Amino acid sequence: MKIALIGYGKMGHMIEQIALQRGHEIVSIIDVDNQDDFESEAFRSAEVAIEFTTPQTAYGNVLKAFSAGVKVVSGSTGWMEQYGGEMRRLCREEGRTLFWSSNFSLGVALFRAVNSYLARLMARFPQYDVRMEEVHHVHKLDAPSGTAITLAEGIIAGVGRKDKWVRGTLTAPDGTVTGTTACAPDELRIDSIRRGEVPGIHSVIYDSESDRITLTHDAHSRQGFALGAVLAAEYAAAHSGMLTMDHMMQHMEQGGTKPWEEETADHETNE
Repeated sequence: MKIALIGYGKMGHMIEQIALQRGHEIVSIIDVDNQDDFESEAFRSAEVAIEFTTPQTAYGNVLKAFSAGVKVVSGSTGWMEQYGGEMRRLCREEGRTLFWSSNFSLGVALFRAVNSYLARLMARFPQYDVRMEEVHHVHKLDAPSGTAITLAEGIIAGVGRKDKWVRGTLTAPDGTVTGTTACAPDELRIDSIRRGEVPGIHSVIYDSESDRITLTHDAHSRQGFALGAVLAAEYAAAHSGMLTMDHMMQHMEQGGTKPWEEETADHETNE
């Protein structure tokens, strides 16, 4: 498969390495200093572009790839809340393909499933309040993380007594704390911590007067994210529409261990 990379930082380099190991070809690499390459024949030849950039540039990057007729896998967070509706429209009405996820780790996909299941169980036990904490490296620009927001949405849908998530405290690399722990009973607080080179730690905490239940996913490196992004590209190459990790995981559960092997109906999601 021919892959283009949009963004060539640490994640871009790791994605390149894994894609080559899996037998794919990198036909174009676009970074901040060669934006004109969106119009190149090399970029247009790509079956899928994998985009890991910033919240400020992701939307424009996806539109440029769509204009070149290239499907996109995007792992950039902090922009879909504003542009998600437009992305779904483009996929539905103009036949574009976007595979977006706040986190491509297969472990996080499993963590999300467990998180949603636990939230449904906890709907019957109102004595447990719930909050979240996410920890990431100092280079991460958005807070809370996209993964934390996705997990929070799963809790809100299952637990019944929370109507929305809110930003709690933000602990900066120098230890400075901003924000507040105060929130209304129907609000789900997400606290954020930025330190070192932490790939990502997400914790869901259910607390009562008698005990505490904590569910945590701790990423050891970015390698799991990179592998998941390449698997998503393989899946997107054979499918169309607005795609998510849920679609790919369901496909793999049904025996499609190689996502590119089977063509199925187009997908659309409200995520």
